[in-house]
Amino acid sequence: MEESEAPQEYVVFPEEAIKYLPEEWQQHLYALKEEGQGVLEAADDNLKILNRLVHAFPTMASLRYIQHRLASTKFEASMEWALENDMLTLAFVTTYARLIDGGIGSGVSRSALPAELRPVHDHIIELRNKRYAHNVGHDSITGSLEIGFEGGKFDISVNFNMGFHVGGALEWEPLVVFLDGLMIHRLHAQLEKLKERTGREWTFPSGPPPKWVSSNPDSSPPAENDGLKAAH
Repeated sequence: MEESEAPQEYVVFPEEAIKYLPEEWQQHLYALKEEGQGVLEAADDNLKILNRLVHAFPTMASLRYIQHRLASTKFEASMEWALENDMLTLAFVTTYARLIDGGIGSGVSRSALPAELRPVHDHIIELRNKRYAHNVGHDSITGSLEIGFEGGKFDISVNFNMGFHVGGALEWEPLVVFLDGLMIHRLHAQLEKLKERTGREWTFPSGPPPKWVSSNPDSSPPAENDGLKAAH
């Protein structure tokens, strides 16, 4: 059995301190600095793309966690549960839109999605635009005002219907899994381009995924979650 390599140690000190080192050390460090700057300048365009991409990683992590929280929810016939589920759905659709739009060039176009996932994408964007970002009459929420007149006074009542997916729509998970894989693919593609451009190896820190990233069969929402409605 081969022994694992010992972890590398790094010492960081300000550039101003170099002048206090022995002359041969100074020459070596300045040569390394000049060489590194030349490599970075040659790869500047690729590094800008990589920078935009990694800025999307926190959003991707949030999206996966929110989807996990939704899929793990247990239905309760209460207004508090319905509002909690709605809050998680709000977080999911707005985070999804933020990831897709990118904002600084790291977005994902609809055409980058497999054909079978595009209707799911369209549904989420419509949900975000018509129900959560704006009140423009999404078909999952309906309300009506009823006015009665009796005994010389008017009685006002409101009928409100809110449709929701228990734990999110079943189709959301494969979409999130695809996007996560797409981000990793884009990362490695940029690392390969940097290698080609500079002739040097480029690595990105990685480790085992959190437990909540892996699908848990026990946390899957029930099949009858689609179309369930709460009326108040």
